[in-house]
Amino acid sequence: MPNLNKVREYRLARAWSQEQLAEMAGLSTRTVQRIENGEQPSLETLSALAAVFEIKVTDLTAETHVESSQALDDHISEARLQLARESRFLRSLITAVVVCTMLYCLNRVTEPGSNWSLWVAVIWGSVLVIRALRLFVFKQWINRWQQKRLQKILRKQD
Repeated sequence: MPNLNKVREYRLARAWSQEQLAEMAGLSTRTVQRIENGEQPSLETLSALAAVFEIKVTDLTAETHVESSQALDDHISEARLQLARESRFLRSLITAVVVCTMLYCLNRVTEPGSNWSLWVAVIWGSVLVIRALRLFVFKQWINRWQQKRLQKILRKQD
């Protein structure tokens, strides 16, 4: 449960109006008003407010359990890492499509009887399919395996 007075405290400590805070956080003024009046904000809203105040999300919460606060920060960090991985994959996909299209056009202009550009597209596409499977399909399985492997390695060192 967030400590709603903390949002107000942080805002007033910076001498910001509710409108200024809402604009900087990308929220509506009404959302800021609701939070300060006791409504439960979403994790996304808390994250936006914490970013504006340059603090951790847990600093805005009144949880008495340190583990719960740490779990919340871990959850947000993991979500950001996943977003970064997905963004890198999409950039790779776009690059592959553009480059393979250009190579295909070059292949058709220079050697119409040869299909060497299709081999490049098949190989690059295969690599992207493997990355997509790892990123979207087998992510949980890979994470569990990594955790088990890490625990096993740490036990050997003790």
